[in-house]
Amino acid sequence: MGALAHRLKLYEQVADRLKDAIDAGTLRAGDRLPSVRQLSLRERVSISTVLQAYLHLESMGLIETRPQSGHYVRRRERLRLAEPQVSRPAPASTPVSVNALVSRIYQAMRDPRIVQLGGAWPSPELMPTRRLFRELNALTRENQEAGLLYDPPPGCAELRQQLARRSLDWGGAMSADDFVVTVGASEAIHLCLLAVARPGDTIAIESPAYYGTLQAIESLGLRALEIPCSPRHGMELDALEAALERRRVAAVLVVPSFSNPVGSCMPEARRRQLVAMLDARGVPLIEDDIYGDLHFEPERPRTCKSFDTTGNVLLCGSFSKTLAPGFRVGYTAPGRWRERVELLKFSHTVATPTLPPLAIARFLEEGGYDRHLRALRRALASQVERMAEAVAEHFPEGTRVARPSGSSLLWVELPSQVDSLVLHARALEAGISIAPGPIFSPRPDSYRHCIRLSCGHPWAPRIDAAMRTLGCLARNLV
Repeated sequence: MGALAHRLKLYEQVADRLKDAIDAGTLRAGDRLPSVRQLSLRERVSISTVLQAYLHLESMGLIETRPQSGHYVRRRERLRLAEPQVSRPAPASTPVSVNALVSRIYQAMRDPRIVQLGGAWPSPELMPTRRLFRELNALTRENQEAGLLYDPPPGCAELRQQLARRSLDWGGAMSADDFVVTVGASEAIHLCLLAVARPGDTIAIESPAYYGTLQAIESLGLRALEIPCSPRHGMELDALEAALERRRVAAVLVVPSFSNPVGSCMPEARRRQLVAMLDARGVPLIEDDIYGDLHFEPERPRTCKSFDTTGNVLLCGSFSKTLAPGFRVGYTAPGRWRERVELLKFSHTVATPTLPPLAIARFLEEGGYDRHLRALRRALASQVERMAEAVAEHFPEGTRVARPSGSSLLWVELPSQVDSLVLHARALEAGISIAPGPIFSPRPDSYRHCIRLSCGHPWAPRIDAAMRTLGCLARNLV
């Protein structure tokens, strides 16, 4: 604190150090503070000084005292912004062309000097890295040949068995034979699209949609039909039904649980309705459930697959958002297209690398995954809340922000005057990466005033400063 510290009373100095820890996110909402005696010993001050410091923090609204329990960081009232409106994309299908823009953005994401608010991956700090590498090392010592041999489709039997066990948590019961192991969810989506569609076919998607999905559609020569999406409950099923009446659709691809980028979560009744609607028309449903385990509410959302009785739902997922992005371990349960997906998998990549799926299978079998998920969900919920607070505090008047109940992403709708591509360029000059709205649509002029922010990294002074700068840049564009 320098000269300022000499002008502050001793209890104020102690309080300021705790306040700094709260502001930096080191101490989070709900965390228990040290006891009066513990803090007295740590700070080398009297008990009365600590009591005065805690009273000072309490008067500022930063902490609360719970009788016979102690002192806790108080949950601050968030400045509530309105939610984004339901999207209104053009009703016609269109070819997709997003690769060039996405490529430019990914170049910035590879620069370690830039504050990464654009990528959708979690921080390694939140992952059980050491334990996963212990599993890898043990596997290498026990069976050195395992990492050298092909593991042709359907892939790692141990992982498929663990997936079958976890399918009970998803609302249904599947067997190990229902799954095919893939190189991340991206390959799973790609294979499922190949299995059900041909070049020139139309795929109905949420709008806005994850740019990786758009890239897959583009690479396969397919057309995208954007369906309106609510930030609260996802794809508008009335709009989808009307679109299915007007034109032939080869498949519907949705992210029912915490869609990327909006974060919407489709209610269970709507999931059941969607599955029945598409089954009656013979239209396959590709379900991307990559964020399903990252729910903030007590219960995990049921998958659409859990309502599937005919094999019409092709479920896709991975462990990239919950355990290890770099392991690239994904899977699909493609229903009645399983044999075709296995053949496509073999023709494209022959096999999935052997050791990462085995390491994850062991981690799941030995326990600890659910405990890890609980800690991860708490961290992400706190980080999403903190990011939303920063948007409310620093961004221009008229900004809207989504209220996701899971995942690590935040969709921000800025005033219409703000061009997110200009904001992206200026943010990069300031050392900040964001994901501008146009990459989430096949139409380059869509969502020009929107951005997606990643909340996958623990709050820190560097992120706080970046959000202040980003807000200032956005206000200058109004």
